[in-house]
Amino acid sequence: MKGVFLIVGKMTILILIVLYLAASISYAQQDHESSSSSETKSQRRVIDVKGGPESVVWVVQLSDLHFSVHHPDRAVDFRDLVGPALSIINPSLVLITGDLTDGKSKDLLTMKQNEDEWVEYKNVMDDVVKRSGLDKSIFYDLRGNHDNFGVPLVGGSFDFYSKYSINGQLGRNGHVNSVTLQIGEQKHLFVGLDSTMSVGLRGPTNLFGHPTEQLLTEIDSELSQWNSELYKPISKISFGHFPLSFSASSHSGKSLKDVFLKHSLSAYLCGHLHTRFGKNLKRHHQLSHHFLSFQKFFQFNIHKIPSESSKNCSFGAPSVDEFWEWEMGDWRKSRAMRILAIDRNHVSFVDIDFKSGAKKTIILPTFPLDSRFMSTSSSNHDYECEYMLPSSYDTVRALVFSVSPIASVVAKIFDSRHGHFDIVMEAPMSKHKDGASRGDLYTVPWNYKAFEDPSADRFWLQIEATDIMGRTTLTELRPFAVNGLGARVSWTWKEFFVMGCQWAALYYPILWLVFYVLLFLLLIPKAFLLFSRRQYTFKNFIAEKGFIYTIVWLLQELCRVPILWFGFLGYLVHLMLFPWMVGKVFTDGVDWGYMTYVGWVVKSSSGQGKHEYIGSPDIMVVVLPHLLLIFLPAMLVTGALTAERGAHRHHFLSLSAKKEDDYDSQTKVSAKLNYEWSKRSKFHFRERWIRKILLVLCLAICWVHFKKCLALMKAYEMNPLYFPGYSLGIPLLLFYAIYNTKKA
Repeated sequence: MKGVFLIVGKMTILILIVLYLAASISYAQQDHESSSSSETKSQRRVIDVKGGPESVVWVVQLSDLHFSVHHPDRAVDFRDLVGPALSIINPSLVLITGDLTDGKSKDLLTMKQNEDEWVEYKNVMDDVVKRSGLDKSIFYDLRGNHDNFGVPLVGGSFDFYSKYSINGQLGRNGHVNSVTLQIGEQKHLFVGLDSTMSVGLRGPTNLFGHPTEQLLTEIDSELSQWNSELYKPISKISFGHFPLSFSASSHSGKSLKDVFLKHSLSAYLCGHLHTRFGKNLKRHHQLSHHFLSFQKFFQFNIHKIPSESSKNCSFGAPSVDEFWEWEMGDWRKSRAMRILAIDRNHVSFVDIDFKSGAKKTIILPTFPLDSRFMSTSSSNHDYECEYMLPSSYDTVRALVFSVSPIASVVAKIFDSRHGHFDIVMEAPMSKHKDGASRGDLYTVPWNYKAFEDPSADRFWLQIEATDIMGRTTLTELRPFAVNGLGARVSWTWKEFFVMGCQWAALYYPILWLVFYVLLFLLLIPKAFLLFSRRQYTFKNFIAEKGFIYTIVWLLQELCRVPILWFGFLGYLVHLMLFPWMVGKVFTDGVDWGYMTYVGWVVKSSSGQGKHEYIGSPDIMVVVLPHLLLIFLPAMLVTGALTAERGAHRHHFLSLSAKKEDDYDSQTKVSAKLNYEWSKRSKFHFRERWIRKILLVLCLAICWVHFKKCLALMKAYEMNPLYFPGYSLGIPLLLFYAIYNTKKA
């Protein structure tokens, strides 16, 4: 039995840690849900990229702008920094992957649409387009969860995205839009997707993307549009707002990952998580034929274990099903911008930090690739089969963007075999000559075979550029491996929890595990009390002690107070069977809905029928923290209060030399042991300091619960009397426990 309790205790602690992180994600972050509508269709576009260099195209990604009336600096910096930067970079596309506006009140608790923020966004984007000198049509701005807070109907009066966004102004109203960059014989396909819910709830219960069957079908169709051209190289990149770890599956269980693996994307670009969880929010996905059940819940490191490669260089051989997922951070606080280049099907990127101001020179090495973030299986296959060799391997290449003319560019390669960086190659790079150049590509020939090595991070590349003003810019050192081997990078624990855990799949397993553990902790001690000869009492605790024994003793003491035990049991059943709260879920503040552990039930925008159980698993940010951070601690503290009362009574009786047979006839402790224990515990029980500590814990639990209730009241404009079970249940139980144990 002790082993069972030990396992349950460890599982409870583990789930508590997981849920604390999930709760912090929800309240510190800005999130939302919406989904593809069957009323809109995807749109396709082909752009013939003019000018050289013909081997490479590049695009810019921005994400999570969060323009806010309470933080005007975000829009001001965007106008002053991004417009001039785009004029220098001259990208073929500008991708803005969601959360264009903030939609939050100053205290961050009320989350709904604010038209002033959208007007500001439109004005700023018009100014940025003008300053950049770019065609407005190459800007693609996606809807993020914040852009759909409280929007009852896409296209309705509160859907400001459709009115003020660039996509909306240009009539790109579909949930899937594709654009192909065509340069010579090469095609580079970009597919943007909007997986937010069609019914936009207010926050905080809007954490996930919700792709529908229709959306997945449209994405599959868009990614397949050039598959008939077998002899022409095609690179495929998708972009959206939500990482796959915060994207739910469709009703049939199909996911975005399934579609992306089918088409072997080069990369999926996203935002949503910002940089507060880490700057290494990247993940390599690869199809595994050795299926294990936990794989749909977790990926424990940034890299999947590579499959054994079988060298098959015949034409039409199946490609490796893999792709990279690259979350880019945010503009809101990090002032981040990404430049992504495709150089002869080699995909590379550089992230730029504008927090320190504008950049005079930006360098993006395009080959050799960073071995930490390249598609290792396909790169290794290309190298073994000498596919596209030597044309793409015979030079070191880098894009250089600068406000001033460049005087020199130098490529440096370092060898780290001896534990420090020894330079083994230093060569000046020459500018690629072209009559009508879109940008400056610098190259230098090299003997790539000299850098073959079984280690993926032995050799490191650095590019140095100097402009005519004498200003020198260096890239960060990047490991490379020409033979396609991948260098390993590990997540931190915070990065793992937001990128490696598939939270949509984890919600219900965690919920039911928590529910049954709580039920177990209530019923098993009661069963022992009623049907077992062995009783867990204070006297036994003096002799045996131990963590497990202490927990069982506390819970059994709780069972001895029927009102408290039935109160906690009834409260737990109430949470499973009845609504938790009632509130206003849309921006207009007219329609009310109620929330259960399954989701929200609200009226449809047409007034006919209801939307049932939407916002699942998003409601996990309310449900799981309440069960693990409020209910469980309250139950344990209540048990401790009742146990302390029994211990105090025992202490009192030992001092007054009364017999305790009248109170406990089953267990007897020697008089000497009673005397020694009372002597040791005199300080604690005379002043009842343990009880005072427990009272402080009760106040802490009530304070945390009060803050959560206050946040929900402001978020959904609700009266606490509309959800008395959720808001008042725990405080009433704690109050009764304090009153009941006031005197021993």
